Amino acid sequence: MGKKAMRYIFISLKRSILISSLLVVTMGWAHAQELKPIKLMDPDKKRGLPVMEALSLRASVRSWSDKEISMRDLSDMLWAANGINRPDGRRTAASATNAQDVDVYVFMKEGIYLYDAAGQVLNPVVSGDYRNKLGMPKWIEAPAGAPGGAPPGAGAPPKTGPGGLPGAPPGAPPKAGPGGPGAEIKAPILIFLVSDISRFRMPPDEVKLQWASIDTGIVYQNIALFCAAVGLSARPRALFSEDQVRGFMKLRDTQHPILNIPVGYAAE
Repeated sequence: MGKKAMRYIFISLKRSILISSLLVVTMGWAHAQELKPIKLMDPDKKRGLPVMEALSLRASVRSWSDKEISMRDLSDMLWAANGINRPDGRRTAASATNAQDVDVYVFMKEGIYLYDAAGQVLNPVVSGDYRNKLGMPKWIEAPAGAPGGAPPGAGAPPKTGPGGLPGAPPGAPPKAGPGGPGAEIKAPILIFLVSDISRFRMPPDEVKLQWASIDTGIVYQNIALFCAAVGLSARPRALFSEDQVRGFMKLRDTQHPILNIPVGYAAE
C-alpha cells in the first residue's frame, strides 16, 4: 500500500473519530435539554397512619426493591420533608432563625432535580443516573495510618457485618453490605439534603455548620415519619465523596451536602 493511500486512510479515521465524538456530545446535550420540570401534586394532608403508630413503625432498612413510587407518594413526601404549610411561607421542618437553609434534591434514574416548595415542582439540575455514584470519603478510601486516613487502631468504633455493626477489629473501615457504604442501591429515589449556610445571617461558619446539621436532621425525620406512615422505607446515610458530589450536583461553596436518603419499598 502506497504512502498516499495510508495517509488517506489515516485522515479518514481521524474524521470518523471526530464525528463520532461530536455525535456523543450532541446526544448528551440533547438528552440534558429534554429533562423538564416535574409538576407535583398538591399534598394530601388527610392520609397516612396516626403519628404514634408511625413512630412505632419507623425503622431504617438496608435493601429496597426497584418498584417505582407513585407521583402521589413523591409529592406528599417532599411536602412532608420541607414543604410550605403556612401562608407566610414557613415550612413543615423548623430551621434555625427560620433560615430555611436545607434544600431537597431528588435523584432519579432520569436525572437530579431540586424541590421548589413554593411552586410544588421539581426543577431539573442535571440529567443522568447518579444514585450509585456518590463515592466514598477520603478517610475511608485511605489505609489506616496513611495521610488522610484514620489513625492505626483508632477513629471509627469497632464494626462488623453489613453497614458496620459493633464487633469488627478496631480501626477497620465500614464494610459494604446491604444498604451500607459503597453498596449498590436499588431504591427508585435518593433524596439528598443540602444546607446553604449563606442563609444564616449571624454566627461564624463553624456555628452555621452545626445549625445546618441540626436542620438537616429535622428534615430527615419528617421524611422518615412520612415513609413509616404510608408504607415506604428510608435510611439516612452520611458517607459519600463530598468533592465528587459537589461536582455533579453543581453546588456553590456555601452549599454543604450532608445526608442522602434512599427511599422506596423494602425488599421482601
